[in-house]
Amino acid sequence: MDQNTRKAWAFLSRVAESPNPYLAELAAEVGPVEAAGRIRCRDVQGQLQRATEARFDLDCAERDLDLLDRMGGRLVTAGDEEWPHLAFTSFRGVDVKQRPHAHPPLVLWALGPVRLDEVAARAAAIVGTRAATAYGEHVAADLAAGLVDRDVAVVSGGAYGIDGMAHRAALAADGQTVAVMAAGIDVPYPSGHSALLHRVARQGLVVSEYPPGTRPTRRQFLTRNRLVAALSGATVVVEAGARSGAANTAGWAHALGRQVCAVPGPVTSSSSVGCHVLINAGARIVTRAADVVEVVGNIGELAPDFARSVSETDELTDVELAVYEALPGRGARTLDEIALAAGLPATEVAGLLAMLDIRGLVLRVDGSWKLARRQPAAGKPLA
Repeated sequence: MDQNTRKAWAFLSRVAESPNPYLAELAAEVGPVEAAGRIRCRDVQGQLQRATEARFDLDCAERDLDLLDRMGGRLVTAGDEEWPHLAFTSFRGVDVKQRPHAHPPLVLWALGPVRLDEVAARAAAIVGTRAATAYGEHVAADLAAGLVDRDVAVVSGGAYGIDGMAHRAALAADGQTVAVMAAGIDVPYPSGHSALLHRVARQGLVVSEYPPGTRPTRRQFLTRNRLVAALSGATVVVEAGARSGAANTAGWAHALGRQVCAVPGPVTSSSSVGCHVLINAGARIVTRAADVVEVVGNIGELAPDFARSVSETDELTDVELAVYEALPGRGARTLDEIALAAGLPATEVAGLLAMLDIRGLVLRVDGSWKLARRQPAAGKPLA
């Protein structure tokens, strides 16, 4: 990309609130340089004229790009190989009457070694409340560490609470994590996460559709959430109130055709109300990273079954189990007493006792039978 084109894209990024489909259409039709020239000369009509009226003479492109270059960042557009085309095509299926901001970004300001297209190919968003509980932070960290261990990038919004814990856990596990910002990439927000966001930029990726210097607003947070959902194969809500930004991100994920997942919490916790509402609405329950990988991974990449305790009696037939359970917990019984308790003929019980003896489950002592007392194997409770 030559310098004039970069300046044009940088100018267009600031001249109207993102996303603006009219601006995107003009840039696609005539190219960014001519589009920027038309806006400066006010050679635009209708919605685009109104959208650019306040900023058409505010040209900070050179300054913005100089700052970007000094930070070691890059300006990514739809003409770059790094642009996540497949992820952003999902916006085409969203009803813009219901969701007016359902459009891909015009450009993305990015800082970090990770490529956007590679992230979007295998990523999951972990989002949740800022007022996270110890339970929520523990689950978020466990999920994030488990995901990056399986080569899944963790996407979140860099906020306090669940977002920050997800980023930290991914970094601690030497994995890839992406912070999608509602401010310029040079404006750490929240300020208390300045060090964390710098670490994300060194190891993962900090990305924003807003130019440098932009301060976040509530509208931008809600608009930003669509990118968190779009860049992820699934959105996992760990903790959320009845009304929350995390629930908004889940709504975007559903609208974009992505899987919505939720972590159940205590029924007494107000921090899990939003998760329970999502589950009632059809969100997939997840409790471990493997559940999420099953959604965002390759075909056939299934979550393993839960480990279950194994008893030595699990493989007994019904009649063998009846004979086994006819023996007392302590002491011994004769053959006839066992047959009476099991409700089986003594001749049949004799053969079954012999089989149980071979398996080491019963012992014959002085003409009577008793349960064998064995030390349980690791992971196997005593029968």
